[in-house]
Amino acid sequence: MREYSTPSVIEIPTTGNLTDDVVANGTDHPDAVVLARFADGDWVDVTAAQFLLEVRDVAKGLVAAGVAAGDRVALISRTRYEWTLLDYAIWFAGAVTVPVYETSSAEQVGWILRDSAATAVVAEGAGHLAKVAEVRGDLEELRHVWSIDDNAVDVLTRLGADVSDAELEARRTAATPLDLATLIYTSGTTGRPKGCMLTHGNFMTELGVATHELSALFDPASDPEGGDEEPSTLLFLPLAHVFARIIQVGCIKRRVRLGHTSDVPHLVDRLQEFRPTFVLAVPRVFEKVFNTASQRATADGKGGVFDRAARCAIEWSRAQDKGRVPLRLRAEHAFFSRTVYPRLQQAMGGRCRHAISGGAPLGERLGHFYRGIGLTILEGYGLTETTAALTVNLPDAHKIGTVGRPLPGTTVKVAEDGELLFSGDQVFAGYWDAESATREVLENGWFHTGDVGEVDDEGFVRITGRKKEIIVTAGGKNVSPAVLEDRVRAHALVSQCLVVGDGQPFVAALVTLDAESVAPWAEERGKPTDPARLTRDDELLAAIQLAVDDANQAVSKAESIRKFVVLPHDWTEEGGQLTPSLKLKRSVVTREERDEIAALYLP
Repeated sequence: MREYSTPSVIEIPTTGNLTDDVVANGTDHPDAVVLARFADGDWVDVTAAQFLLEVRDVAKGLVAAGVAAGDRVALISRTRYEWTLLDYAIWFAGAVTVPVYETSSAEQVGWILRDSAATAVVAEGAGHLAKVAEVRGDLEELRHVWSIDDNAVDVLTRLGADVSDAELEARRTAATPLDLATLIYTSGTTGRPKGCMLTHGNFMTELGVATHELSALFDPASDPEGGDEEPSTLLFLPLAHVFARIIQVGCIKRRVRLGHTSDVPHLVDRLQEFRPTFVLAVPRVFEKVFNTASQRATADGKGGVFDRAARCAIEWSRAQDKGRVPLRLRAEHAFFSRTVYPRLQQAMGGRCRHAISGGAPLGERLGHFYRGIGLTILEGYGLTETTAALTVNLPDAHKIGTVGRPLPGTTVKVAEDGELLFSGDQVFAGYWDAESATREVLENGWFHTGDVGEVDDEGFVRITGRKKEIIVTAGGKNVSPAVLEDRVRAHALVSQCLVVGDGQPFVAALVTLDAESVAPWAEERGKPTDPARLTRDDELLAAIQLAVDDANQAVSKAESIRKFVVLPHDWTEEGGQLTPSLKLKRSVVTREERDEIAALYLP
């Protein structure tokens, strides 16, 4: 059984809590810009002193409303400035934040509020309030509902006007690293969501180590034009997800200018306005940026140039790993670095030098492409139950195709069946009010991830699949669908891919089309732009076959995709087939598409 650990490099605090960062910033660095809010079409900076004042005022309102220490307060909103403000205000009041995805159904909202016994809810707008109202009759503990769009911040500020600084400070300082900071509910790929109990200490451990290891992201860097370039990032992922949440808390801790946007359709515009020095995203975002750039180049008659530049970036990055870049490739890369790559970098704002990817495998091709154009994507791995990252690639310890080494103080081992087990102080205390579920994943200090993987001699971890998603064909061949699905999905015309074949004579796949990419592709060829009308088109099927052929190169012949079908519809979060973090609900899709799956195996 292979085991690998990295010794801790810093001392983790044994006292205090996450609010200490806000107080220290506002007291010791009052004029430092720690946040920026988008208002009236422009970004307005928020200093550490301003943020501390706002957090205290809102927290006093929560105290005045009767929110007690340890109470659960739910937060349902898109990613915006007020999300971070309210999160810290809840902690200042000694309470526990329960984030809820803003896209959750009324049934899901009801389950989380009921299971957590939330005493208060802060919802963003009318749609969210309607969902709460629909289920409120079953929520005996719920006493307060406020709306951000109905001036919840101002309402709470006025409400807390008579609460003294001393009373609030007593509340704020009572929490220790052992106390619960948040209940984050799993996104529910299997069964009902479970509340992961994450303490202040879990976050303090994770961030103390991660911000130290990723100092290249969180510290000022030399500006190419001279002087120091202050770090900044723009959050656009849902803050209900632990991935975005840990970056939020890390930015506050290290005084990194933090902006928020939920305007994903115009994300490129927001990035160009904010100009972050690093971003975090799920692989689908990086795929979209690449595909959009490719489509625009083709539309401008420069598709061939883009393809050569992309191929050069990938080859140059791979040559870096081998330690030798041929002269021809070096010259070609230098040419595209002057003519093509700057325009691609501009899509991320023009100042972005690093990105963090998580939530799903990035894929080697994209990793090499982005490094080749000058944007290194640091792929990491973690779960809600582990307060985000367990492993991460670092700027100076980076191996594309892996999720990096364990963070200092973290140990990984591979069980006999290939499952990855981890131990470390960022591992959660268990699931809320679910002892049996906790016992299933925590054993003798080891967290059972459910993911299958391997650890190389240098300690780099590679994820090869999900333990419960392993397909066993009729011939007894074990197939991990993730590697095949990721490579098929990387094709510009593909939105989603589901590999099937459990108990069947061969492996097959269901493929859905990316409507945004298919439309210009079809228009250029004089075909109908509706994806549903292209599922039998020979040219499109040939293009998808190339994606399947590429995926098959990563596996043995017995594991390769033999047949596929292109569906006339896509799978979406709204349709219930994807989680809010864009993971495929395999059981849901398999059930809904059972006829299509059966047809793949007809004679």
